[in-house]
Order: sequence, then C-alpha cells, then structure tokens
Amino acid sequence: MEAASVTASSLIRVAALSGSLRKSSYNRGLIRSAIEISNTSINGLQIEYIDISPLPLLNTDLEGEGSFPPAIEAFRQKILEADCILFASPEYNYSMSAPLKNAVDWASRPPNVWADKAAAIVSAGGGFGGGRSQYHLRQVGVFLDLHFINKPEFFLNAFQPPAKFDSDGNLIDEEAKERLKEVLLSLQALSLKLRRKQ
Repeated sequence: MEAASVTASSLIRVAALSGSLRKSSYNRGLIRSAIEISNTSINGLQIEYIDISPLPLLNTDLEGEGSFPPAIEAFRQKILEADCILFASPEYNYSMSAPLKNAVDWASRPPNVWADKAAAIVSAGGGFGGGRSQYHLRQVGVFLDLHFINKPEFFLNAFQPPAKFDSDGNLIDEEAKERLKEVLLSLQALSLKLRRKQ
C-alpha cells in the first residue's frame, strides 16, 4: 500500500516519551529508531517525540481554575491528540525514572488525558534491560486506563556484546530493530482495534 493511500481514519498518531533526558541515552535512541522504522517500513504510523524535560515538578499550586502552566498545557494537549503512547523507560532503582513519573502524573491530573489509549513500553539498560521499570509503569497504567500491549515485550541489555548502540546512543543492532518493529506493529494493531470500538 502506498503511503499516499493512508487516510485520516487509518493513520495512528503516536506520542513517544523517554524517561531519560540525556541526549545520547539509549532509551532516546530507541525512540529515534522507532521513528525511523515507522517512516520507512510501517504504513499509517506517525511517531512524534515529546520532550518531557521542560515540565516542572508536579505541584498542584501551579494549577489555576481549570488551567495549567503553558509547558504542562502543551504537553497534555500532545498526549490528548495522540492515538497511542510509546514509552521508552529506563530502570532507576528497580522502577521508572523520576522525569517519566512526573510526566505521567501531570497528564493524569483531571481530566486524565491518558485514558483509553493504547500504549507500549520499550527499554534499554544493564542487567534485565530495564524490565523492572516496565512492570511499575504497567501498574500505574491500570489506574490511568491505559491499554498496554502484552506482547511482544522489549527489554534490551545495552552492554552485552555485540554493541547495540553507537557512541551517540543510536540503535545499530539489526535484530533489536526487528524486535522494535514488531512492538510498533502490535501497538498500531491495538490502536486500530480500540478506535473501531469507539
């Protein structure tokens, strides 16, 4: 199918968030790779990286009467407009990172803009490849009414040879890219399924 034949009703818009703010982080590298894969080999999937670094720490004193600070309002609008979410979640102390939890909490403030969206999690790191962070994020997602894909799971040990990333944090492992593509296809399928139910 040609890209031009994708209609508005079949296009899936993905908001991609990285829990690591470091420019060359492996988890941001996973998002860059996901964007490249969606642009070159998945029809009907459009991924936008959403930078969470400008978000202030959660403080409800910053909320007005039904309003939020500009950075928060812009972030919430991006989540609201997306059909689904791609989280790249590093593991910090057996859990998700503070910046990611902060972003999740801001977008959950009433009205919760995560609700009824499909979501997927990918992670890279040492040991279990960030897997424990995914389990905590899934627990949080239950309360937020997020619908996570169950399979395939994507955990990548970034330090096990052969090299998975280059010095700039770009994913270079072809097998990992294929696994990442399968995650994206599953996310796209679940998003379309949820859309048909609306």
